[in-house]
Amino acid sequence: MKLQGLLLLIAILLSGISTEAQILKKLGKRVERAAERAVIKKTEQKVTKETEKVMDSILNPKTGKMEKRKKGPKNNDTSTDEDSKENSEEHEGEVVKKDPKAWSKYNFIQGDKIIFEDNLQVEENGEFPSRWDLNKGNAENASLGDDNIIRLENKSIITPLMDTENYLPEVFTIEFDAYFNDIHTTWQNYQVRFWSGNYLNLSNNDAYYPINIQSDGAATVFTNNGVKKQLNGKDKSTIGQLPAWKHIAISFNKRSLKVFVDEYRALNIPNYKLKPELFTIGSYIYTPEGKTLAIKNIRIAKGGKKLYDRVMADGKFVTRGILFDVNKAIIKPESYGVINKVAKMMAAHQDLNFTIEGHTDSDGADDYNLKLSGERAFAVKIALIEMGVLKSRLQTEGKGESVPVSENNSPEGKANNRRVEFIKI
Repeated sequence: MKLQGLLLLIAILLSGISTEAQILKKLGKRVERAAERAVIKKTEQKVTKETEKVMDSILNPKTGKMEKRKKGPKNNDTSTDEDSKENSEEHEGEVVKKDPKAWSKYNFIQGDKIIFEDNLQVEENGEFPSRWDLNKGNAENASLGDDNIIRLENKSIITPLMDTENYLPEVFTIEFDAYFNDIHTTWQNYQVRFWSGNYLNLSNNDAYYPINIQSDGAATVFTNNGVKKQLNGKDKSTIGQLPAWKHIAISFNKRSLKVFVDEYRALNIPNYKLKPELFTIGSYIYTPEGKTLAIKNIRIAKGGKKLYDRVMADGKFVTRGILFDVNKAIIKPESYGVINKVAKMMAAHQDLNFTIEGHTDSDGADDYNLKLSGERAFAVKIALIEMGVLKSRLQTEGKGESVPVSENNSPEGKANNRRVEFIKI
C-alpha cells in the first residue's frame, strides 16, 4: 500500500475523535493528559487493526509472495490488476513468461474422482495404519520431521482396505510420496504390484507385473515379454539430492501405463497386457540397518477425460490435481501436470477464458476457508500468467466450503471437495 493511502486511512480514523478533543479543553491539565493518552492509544489501535486488515489481503510488492494469512473477514477474491502486475513482468501490455519451473514438462494428469485418500492425519504413532491391510512383513504409523508416514520394514507389503474387492477402474491414477536414502551408501526400491482378480497370491510370479521404482530415479517392469526399463536419463543429476522424498505418479488408461518419478517420466508401456483390479506396495533395501523406508500421501483416483472435452461438454472442468501446502496458498510441484496442460490448452484455443474457483473441505472456520480458497485460486492465476497466459483472460473467486460436491465425513469426501474449478467465461 502506498504511503498516501495509509495517511488517508489515518486521517479518516482521526476525524472521529473531534468530540473528544473539545471535551479535553474543559478538563484540567492532569486529567487532560490522561484522557489524551487514552484517546491516542485507542486511535492507534484502530489504525493498526484497519491497516493489518488491508495489508493482509494484498501481495508483498518486494517478494511477489502471499503475505502470511491471519483469520479475517470473508473475501471472495484476493486478486486485482495491480496484484497481477506485481507478480508478472509486463511489456507493452503483454505478459513476459518468467524462467520455466523444473516441472514445466510434467504432463501427469490426476483422475477425476478420488476413490482412496490417506494423508495419515488422524493416525496414532506406533499403531498399524488403519486404512491398510498387511500382506507381508510389518508396517506402522510414525513421524519423520513434520511428516506423518507409514514406516515399512524391509520386504514388507501392504494393500489399501477398500469396500470393494476389484476397485481399480479401467482408467485410474495412483500417487504417493516415497522416501529414498542416500544411493551412495545403499540400494533400495519400492515395488508396486498390480493384480487381476481378488486373490493376492504373493508366491505366484505370473499373477502380477511388478513395477520397481529405484533409488537412482529409474523404473523397471517385469512382464511376460521380459524386462522393460527406461531411465530418467544418463545425467544422474536428474535424481536430485538424497536422502529425500520423491513423488511417484502412475497412470493407467485401459492398457497403457506410465510411471513418473518427480517431474520425469520414468516408464511408458503402450500395452501393459494386464487389467489391474487391485494393487500392493512393497519396500526393499540392501542394507536396512539405520535406514528409513516410508510412504505418505497415498491417493487413488478414477477417470481421466481430456480437459478440453470437459470444457466443451460441461462449460467447465474440475480438478483435484492442483495441490497446496496445508493451510497455505503455496502450490505443490506435482500440481504442474494440470497447470501445464491448462496453459497449453489456452494457447491453442484463444477463445477460452476462465474464472478460477477455489474450494475447500469443511475443516476450519467458514471465513478462514473462504479467504484461503480465494488465495489459492489467485495463486493458480499467477502460475498461469508466468506461463504466458494473459491476465485479462483469467478471473478468480474463492468459494470456501460453501459448494460441497461430497459429504465431508470421510477422507475421500473431503479430498473431492478440495478442488479447483475452471469455469468458461
